[in-house]
Amino acid sequence: MKKKSLLKQAAAYPHIVWSILFIIAPLIFVAYYAFTDKNGSFTMDNIAQMAEPSYLEVFLRSLCFAFLATIICLIIAYPVAYFISKTNPKTQKILILLVTLPQWLNFLIRTYSWMALLEDTGIINSLLMKIGIDPVHMINTPFAVILGMVYNFLPYMIIPLHSVMSKIDPKLLEAASDLGCNPFKVMTRVVMPLSKSGIISGITMVFVPSISTFYISQKLGGGNFDLIGDTIERQFQTAYNYNLGAAMSFVLMILIIVSMAIMNKYSDEDGGVVV
Repeated sequence: MKKKSLLKQAAAYPHIVWSILFIIAPLIFVAYYAFTDKNGSFTMDNIAQMAEPSYLEVFLRSLCFAFLATIICLIIAYPVAYFISKTNPKTQKILILLVTLPQWLNFLIRTYSWMALLEDTGIINSLLMKIGIDPVHMINTPFAVILGMVYNFLPYMIIPLHSVMSKIDPKLLEAASDLGCNPFKVMTRVVMPLSKSGIISGITMVFVPSISTFYISQKLGGGNFDLIGDTIERQFQTAYNYNLGAAMSFVLMILIIVSMAIMNKYSDEDGGVVV
């Protein structure tokens, strides 16, 4: 027994070292720069600076875009995940593969592909003009940015929802129908409560990357709509204000920790959440 215990501890050491080097240490550096100035002295000015109107506008815009993208993903993903969960196991594997297949492509390639589709002289507008419809300006708009978020992060909503829905006992749905529930009530009173953990997990997994993204807004938004990720990147790449950039990253880190705490709470209660 002691020998097995020692082997288990030894097997955990690489994971511990990895976590310290690539998770804990970077977080400590972010916190250090967030609460210090260029001379290394403690200060709260970096955090206070984010209360300025220009930065508040960026935060609010990021929250709005991320919120809309998350809600749209939930509206699309819920019926899709439910449909997939009702198919046979072999078909489920194929459909989940199709859902995740675009993620195998490089993120930059997927974003550039949408640029080719949405440009004023792009594929969509070229097709519209061929059938006699005036072209629609889509690129460099909030619509294009949110569309890019939905496209890139939709699988993160479908997969946890499917994971939970596929474990719902069909007998519960049959019992609800036998007790007089119509399909709408079965969905709202049985399926939705039982899939609560998947909803929370999916919302977290979509909202967090949506609020911190920057490449989508730069390419599909044409740089006209600064998000938190864009501002952080600018502080490190051009302004060289590492302290302010770290302060913004620290706020996002707190948001992620809170989201993970909420997700884990529901995961512990209901189970079946994909993290």
